[in-house]
Amino acid sequence: MPGTHRPTVRLVLASGSKTRLRILCDAGFAPEVMVSGVDETIDAPDTATAVVALAVRKGEVVAERCARAVVLACDSLLEHRGVSFGKPDSAAQALEFWQRLSGQEAVLNTGHWVKDTRTNRSTTGIARTTVRFGTPDPEELAAYIDTGEPLALAGAFSIDGYAAPFIDGIDGDPSNVLGLSLPLFRTMVTEIGITMTDLWSPPP
Repeated sequence: MPGTHRPTVRLVLASGSKTRLRILCDAGFAPEVMVSGVDETIDAPDTATAVVALAVRKGEVVAERCARAVVLACDSLLEHRGVSFGKPDSAAQALEFWQRLSGQEAVLNTGHWVKDTRTNRSTTGIARTTVRFGTPDPEELAAYIDTGEPLALAGAFSIDGYAAPFIDGIDGDPSNVLGLSLPLFRTMVTEIGITMTDLWSPPP
């Protein structure tokens, strides 16, 4: 019967990202939000290792506070020619990122960690999506930096918002570019013995 479904498992998103929350809500989930507050600096041999390790670090802190819940944590970094790009520290660095990435391809890596605190089963995964950057002119780029949007984004870009017209295309999962791969999330919850639809919230 329409409208009668109720989630049978509590879902907690270990992230303060409004975009990750929106992705989940748009896909039928209604997660609680709990921010880990952990130090996100890390020394790792490569981008893939770094994003998975940071997702685990965030998730484990939140899972300690959540009894009987499924906890999801993520971390994203953009990689171009062996260099990782996180959130820029300043407008100047955001401009530097775009000057290096314009007209180039790069790979958005997102590490995922999921744990069911009822059973202590957990798993990790990584999603990768290739991003083809356009070539905004200097005036467009300056205006984009002035919006402040790139300071909150790994690689100083997104495929929605002000940056969308400057991204020529992607190869891979679009939700991953926004910070959370829904197909990977489904695979991971299945691995730890959960039916994804048990996490859905009722339709409006």
